[in-house]
Amino acid sequence: MVSSVAWVYDGRVSLRPETTLAQRKRQLVSDELTEAALQLMAREGFDAVTVDAIAAAAGVSKRTFFRYFASKEDVVVQFLAGMGAGMHTELASRPAAEPPSVALRHTVWAAMAACADGAEHAGRALPVVQLILRTPALRARFQEHQARWRDDLAAETARRLGLDPEADLYPRIAAGAALVAFDTVLRRWSDSDGADDPAALTDRAFAVLAPALDRLPAA
Repeated sequence: MVSSVAWVYDGRVSLRPETTLAQRKRQLVSDELTEAALQLMAREGFDAVTVDAIAAAAGVSKRTFFRYFASKEDVVVQFLAGMGAGMHTELASRPAAEPPSVALRHTVWAAMAACADGAEHAGRALPVVQLILRTPALRARFQEHQARWRDDLAAETARRLGLDPEADLYPRIAAGAALVAFDTVLRRWSDSDGADDPAALTDRAFAVLAPALDRLPAA
């Protein structure tokens, strides 16, 4: 059974060349620790969960935990890094002739689908998303990551449109608008305890943004 966390990491791993048995084993242990940590934190609260508890839930030693992560905060950081990598990969894979609003909508949906596509994914990921959004320290990390995602998405948008990411304003504005839509949809889905349809929310957000996103700057 593949968890929502594993879905994100599998997306990233699949881009790598052939891996050795040792590398696959290491990735498996990392995924198990991540899954155990995020589910424990979601259930008991970030502050209440210790590294010892995470290691015990994953069936490894505390020493093994520290071979993979420097702290419990780093577990969440790795999860967030996987979300950003998935968004960049999705945008880079979209057809070259696709309007910016369509390409960026698919990019945002790729991240949302990793959390909310299907009852099993949603049931496992929703408490983790709520943990991140409702814990000040984790929310701050989330915002830091979104700033990096904006840079990556802006660079990819500029490449797709033949623009200069440093001189032209459009790529960063478009990437920023897409991430505002992502953040808004994620928060609405989280606040509704998963009742709101994230696909419909994403479509509604981009119906608002599309006219501006598709009004490309003059050459």
